[in-house]
Amino acid sequence: MNARFYRVDEFGVRNYKSRYLALLSISALYLVISLFSVLLLHFETGIVGANITNYADAFWTLQMSASTIGFGDHYPISFGGRMIVTLMFYIGVGLVGFIGAIIAERIFGFADTSIKNRELRQQNAQILAYNQSLDKKLDLLIKQMESTEK
Repeated sequence: MNARFYRVDEFGVRNYKSRYLALLSISALYLVISLFSVLLLHFETGIVGANITNYADAFWTLQMSASTIGFGDHYPISFGGRMIVTLMFYIGVGLVGFIGAIIAERIFGFADTSIKNRELRQQNAQILAYNQSLDKKLDLLIKQMESTEK
């Protein structure tokens, strides 16, 4: 990975850039649509009454199912075709929802959990350091008490 896609914070956590995540998600979505279109066309080819007759129809159908729009102008009639469209629907809901969340976060500036996590890590590190200093002081105090008892 190149550092232009993410930055590493003071805790060693990679924070990926939103544009990179959105581009990666869109690329993954259209790769899946492209591959599933071949399968959908395979299942629908030769079926009497099928209205998905070429790759463009299959691609359009899967794109509409991934976006949950589903105009209904093309739809599968074979069991295998219906399974592909159903699978694409679930994959699309996840990926399109993820892309939408990235865009909404950028536009509306919702709370950035990675910032909150970094703040919590800093607080935890401070608390741990303080506890360790108290532990050393207690050890010294115990040694002093033991030496005075003898």
